Order: sequence, then C-alpha cells, then structure tokens
Amino acid sequence: MKIAILSRNENLYSTRRLKEAGLERGHEIDVIDTTHCYMDITSNSPTVRYYGEQLPHYDAVIPRIGASITFYGTAVVRQFEMMNTFSVNESVAISRSRDKLRSMQLLSRKGIGLPKTGFAKHPDNISDLIANVGGAPLVIKLLEGTQGIGVVLADTEKAASSIIEAFMGVKSNILVQEYIKEAGGADIRCFVVGDKVVAAMKRQAPAGEFRSNLHRGGTAELVKLSKDERATAVSAAKAMGLNVCGVDILRSARGPVVMEVNSSPGLEGIENSTGKDVAGIIIEFIEKNAKNNSTRTRGKG
Repeated sequence: MKIAILSRNENLYSTRRLKEAGLERGHEIDVIDTTHCYMDITSNSPTVRYYGEQLPHYDAVIPRIGASITFYGTAVVRQFEMMNTFSVNESVAISRSRDKLRSMQLLSRKGIGLPKTGFAKHPDNISDLIANVGGAPLVIKLLEGTQGIGVVLADTEKAASSIIEAFMGVKSNILVQEYIKEAGGADIRCFVVGDKVVAAMKRQAPAGEFRSNLHRGGTAELVKLSKDERATAVSAAKAMGLNVCGVDILRSARGPVVMEVNSSPGLEGIENSTGKDVAGIIIEFIEKNAKNNSTRTRGKG
C-alpha cells in the first residue's frame, strides 16, 4: 500500500517508527509536512498539493497533527477523506479530542468515569464552581493546554479563586476539576488501537510535581490493567470516534477516571516502557481496514 504520514518533522521518534514499521511490511511510505500542503477544492475532483505538486492517491494517511495546527491539520485530513483515502483517525474525531470541554461532555454522556469537572464564563460563578468539584485542592486547566502546560494545582480555595479570576481576566477558557489525591501523582496511559488496549504504562510525576507527563520529567513503567480500566479506555476511544489514541486515566477511590483522550499519542514512552511494537500494530490495523476504507466516526457530538 501507499501510505502518507502527516507530520511536521520526519525525525520525530513517532514519525520515524511508523515509517520504519510500514517499510518493514513492504509498504511505500511518504512523510508529508501538513503545513506545506494546500487544498484544491474543486467540485467532484478534490486534490492536495504539496510544494506546488499534486500528491498522488494514497491508500491511507496517518495524521500526526500537533495541537498548534489543529484547525489547518484537520482540514488537510478532511481533504484526503474527500479523496476516499482511509484515515487512521477521522478529522472530526481529532477535532473532538482537541476540545477538552467537548471531550468531557461526550464522555459524560456515555457514562464513562470522570473527575468532577466544572466550566464557567464569568467570575460570579467562581464560588459555586469550586464548591461543585469538592473544594480545594483542585486542578485548573486551560482548554488549549498540552503536555501539562496550562495545568495548575490550587491548594486552597483562596488560591483557586485568584487563579480562576486571573485566567478569566485574560479571556482564557478553563476547566476546573477535582484533585484525585489517591492517584499519588501517577496516571496510566492506555494505548488503544481499534477496539482494544495494545499497551499501557504507568507515568509517575517527579517529587514536588503533580503532573506526570514525560515531557515534564515524569517516569514510565509497564503496568497491568484491571478489566475495568481496559473497558474504560476502549469506551473512551469509542466515544471520541478514534481508532488510534492514548487514553489517560487515574486510579481513584471510585474506580478509573479519564483525564484526557489524545488523538496523536507519542510512541517513544509507550514502546520503551512496554517493549511493544506499537508502530507495527498501527500498520497492521491499516492493512486490515484501509482496503474497505472502514474508518468510521464512532462517537457523536
């Protein structure tokens, strides 16, 4: 098959591994910088051009769309979809997952475990907002934040009020969530491909930090999931309509709760900590599904 990886940097670990896995299985692989694509939106004959040249037909595309280019990146993915190219994750599902508020609403509608979460626009709602998530300590998140950036832990209600007011003052959209103390600064990244969890790792925040992101100095190790944790991760992926994703969950006293669903999860941490060939599993998924172009938007909303 002819497969395109939509990535801004072919030297990134995830992009490199996906290309290696595809070549090892006999496929033709091109890495395409999404930002250098432009779309020829012509009735009945949509095309994508790259550095001035019309791209050939691809059997499948693997979107690796960074958060900073979500709008343009998903437009490019949508153009490939119009050309009947199989996309590992559909454009609408990627857009869903990037909107933290929308994601939480969709997961809530499906009855998936979540931390208590609040969202408000005006400062007159602050006291209710704090009370409704169980008071301090609590976590405040920028809707546009990634890799732990824009995530703040407020230890007291006074600190929480000040932080929320500051964010609202600069017109930032935020979520307020309960702090799951019993998680102990650790979360679990479940890597979902198709309808199952193919690998999972426990990420532990460094001393003095509550964010467990590997980009922020967290460590990772292989973890064994419970049946409930596996079911939660798969249900979250289905709710988003994503075929390939990372589902981040916390172990709370009431069971697993989902913190985030990532539509472009990195491969380095999960492959190194589990020893699994996740890139190869993704290519196998494409082989099984691309011929029938059976990408489907599994969630709604």
